[in-house]
Amino acid sequence: MFTGIITGVGRIVALHDLGSSLQHGKRLTIEAPAGYLDDVGLGDSIALNGACMTVTTFDPASRQFTIDISAESLDKTCGLDQPGPINLEKALRAHDRLGGHIVSGHVDGVGTVSRFEQVGESWELRVLAPPALAKYLAYKGSITINGVSLTVNQVSDQAEGCEVSINLIPHTVENTALGSLVSGSRVNLEIDTVARYVERMLSAGLHLKDKA
Repeated sequence: MFTGIITGVGRIVALHDLGSSLQHGKRLTIEAPAGYLDDVGLGDSIALNGACMTVTTFDPASRQFTIDISAESLDKTCGLDQPGPINLEKALRAHDRLGGHIVSGHVDGVGTVSRFEQVGESWELRVLAPPALAKYLAYKGSITINGVSLTVNQVSDQAEGCEVSINLIPHTVENTALGSLVSGSRVNLEIDTVARYVERMLSAGLHLKDKA
């Protein structure tokens, strides 16, 4: 489990194929900030742009660690198949503060940035989410974008999906990889866990009513 509070910005510095077919995944080498790996062990979970991955090797001296990502995960996420900056978050510990919201590290869909511009001292980020996620997105609700816990300020249902508008304070832009986004960028989305269960309970109730 995670909170959506980014603990460091790393960089994918190398990718290696784990096989020769499209069914094979890749091994990623990630360079972490200084000291980031001091309390990391083999098998630990670290979210990369919101996708939970397992540490397979690590070297604090070089500040690098590796993860193996399957072809399925590569197909269902974005930003993990090329070098570049990446948001990092270590798994939640029982005594940690829950500063964001409950995040599972399972990407529910890939959205597209429709606007990212400075407004006053802050930035407005608009993301078009897939139609299947629209029912989980609500005004003042939570959404995770590339691993960052954020609050939805506006929701606009459109024919091609659901556009959410989010306000980013300078601290978030400066201390995450969201600052590198541009219009057209693809981003990993995770819906609020509570919304997921509410939808399930409501739909299950309707099915039971129909059978009565």
